[in-house]
Amino acid sequence: MPLQEKALGAALGEELTLHSSLCRREAGAFQQALQGSGELVVACTQEQRLFGELAGRAQGAERPIRFVNIRETGGWSRDASRAMPKIAALLAAAHLPDPEPVPTVTYTSAGRLLVIGPIEQAECVAALVADVLDVTLFTQGGAGAQERRFPVLGGRIESVKGWLGAFDVTFSRDNPIDLDLCTRCNACVAACPEGAIGLDYQIDLARCASHRACVKVCEAAGAIDFSREAESCSENFDLVLDLRSQPAFLQHAPPQGYFFVPPAAGDGRGMPADLLAVVLKLREMVGEFEKPKFFAYKAKLCAHSRNEKVGCNACVEICSAEAIASDRAHQQVKVNSQLCVGCGACTTVCPTGALTYAYPRAAEQGVKFKTLLSTYTKAGGRDAVLLLHSQERGQALVEEVGRAAQLGVAQGVPANVIPVPVWHTASTGLDLWLSAIAFGASRVVVLTTDEEALQYRDALREQMEVAQTILNGLGYAGEHFKLVRAGNLADLDQELQLLLAGRTAVPQVAARFAVAPEKRSTLELALDHLIEHAPARPEAIALPAAGAPFGAIAVAKDKCTMCLSCVSACPAGALQDNPELPQLRFIEKNCVQCGLCATTCPERAIALEPRLLLTSERRQARVLNEMQPYGCVRCGKPFGTLKAVEAMIGKLAGHSMFQGAALERLKMCGDCRVIDMYSATDEVKITNL
Repeated sequence: MPLQEKALGAALGEELTLHSSLCRREAGAFQQALQGSGELVVACTQEQRLFGELAGRAQGAERPIRFVNIRETGGWSRDASRAMPKIAALLAAAHLPDPEPVPTVTYTSAGRLLVIGPIEQAECVAALVADVLDVTLFTQGGAGAQERRFPVLGGRIESVKGWLGAFDVTFSRDNPIDLDLCTRCNACVAACPEGAIGLDYQIDLARCASHRACVKVCEAAGAIDFSREAESCSENFDLVLDLRSQPAFLQHAPPQGYFFVPPAAGDGRGMPADLLAVVLKLREMVGEFEKPKFFAYKAKLCAHSRNEKVGCNACVEICSAEAIASDRAHQQVKVNSQLCVGCGACTTVCPTGALTYAYPRAAEQGVKFKTLLSTYTKAGGRDAVLLLHSQERGQALVEEVGRAAQLGVAQGVPANVIPVPVWHTASTGLDLWLSAIAFGASRVVVLTTDEEALQYRDALREQMEVAQTILNGLGYAGEHFKLVRAGNLADLDQELQLLLAGRTAVPQVAARFAVAPEKRSTLELALDHLIEHAPARPEAIALPAAGAPFGAIAVAKDKCTMCLSCVSACPAGALQDNPELPQLRFIEKNCVQCGLCATTCPERAIALEPRLLLTSERRQARVLNEMQPYGCVRCGKPFGTLKAVEAMIGKLAGHSMFQGAALERLKMCGDCRVIDMYSATDEVKITNL
């Protein structure tokens, strides 16, 4: 595709020089550019290694280099002639600084590896890594080698817990043969008349007929003892390779340092490819490792629980790594950063922004979206589509489509589709998607592959339904959000071409706000812009119940006693009381639809109403219920509501402890009740005894 350096330069606000063979005969121009100042952007990822070597040979060249792919993502497609605005956008985004550093999570591995599985396969793996790892085997049947080269454990595994550098394996030694004492002389194997002893040196107790011939032949070593009670043991390891048919961890994202490779039939000529790939990884997993702490948590914003009642449980339910658990004692959730894999799904479904994604932060992602879209528009592009994909499988699929288009066997990435790699496709949600539409995108498409857990796709679909409902309710026609599932090149190419069909309505003026660190603040900014330029402005938009972060509550006044327990339970300050009057007030803008108020209400008088109110009343406190105050029968001071006091008296009137004066005291304020108790002369007091 012929590049127009002047048009690109005008869109980027800089002077560009076009090079067609920078990695070969024009390499001198690259080395000369290294002598300049600031960051150098090279629009080629294929020869990244070569450019790195050339930079290393250039004397006095310390200019940082950033690489960006404009070939498979833009230049190689059927409509490449219209891809100039997209290429300008990709180049502009390449100039953005790296995300700000975040706290890190550290793992330390000394190389203690446990291999669980058939002993012959476990010994084969151990032989390949024993020069760098300290290997222990946990036998699960099979026939081992005669020579004992590695420590062997046996019995029944009860649990495997932990993560890289800190695995705790609990097992029960319930077999009569002690593998520490066994010399592998095979005398017991030969002596057993039932053939109940295998070359893994464990006894199949279901087949054993108690002849005890094995005990006699093992008398010298004393390794066999049928009277030995089962012993519970625990061992610590840094790495675990599980070769059984069922994994120890059932979640979609197991802990780092745990590898599961189920048995495969193979062709008998060597190790299966997937197991060999794991063996190569294991050899490199000795030392200290770091990963970003992908999340930030603000407990004061969390709507998980109040007063031991659970409200929002979205993050706990969606986490595919089982890294999030309820902490009711502290009325919050707790996140195990060692188990967190950085998918960000918890931050996407969190309605309050208590959990936020930190790598990159929402504000940094917002700058990237705005830069891509503003540059694309400035360069003359129209109907921009942001294609969010993962940095691994998603990136590979996009590049495959580009190469196939260059060979004429695929259509390629359309000129208006801008690929945006993210750490994980579940890490962006309602706030960033609506911001992208406000910044000028016509659509936001999320590409999922076989990497994502099933619950992630469901959550993304729910969030998109909420976002689409809002836009359609505001009169913006068309499908603005789409979840694409592609397992191969052909699937993705077909889905990309379907994006060309239909048009969407978007704001005529692109927003200029900055994405805020707080999720709710960003949503408010995006909604304000979308509402301001909306073709329609109804009073309210009904939202789907699943995933709705906005809404009202309905209070059944005939049931409500104005106990105000809902006010103390509300984590977002949406429900409030009035210090002057018995009133229950509500600010709809603050409501996150967590349901804590409905769960806490003893009268079951509260129901949720997912919706987005568009009038000014959304930001104002309004009265949901109010009652006549109940005045103290002695001093007249109001101390409760008429309905609540009458209900209390009605429930306790038949109780033996509340008869006569005691029942009358229920009608008094706290001060008068104490005075009446001490001044009464016709009651027996404990001091009189």
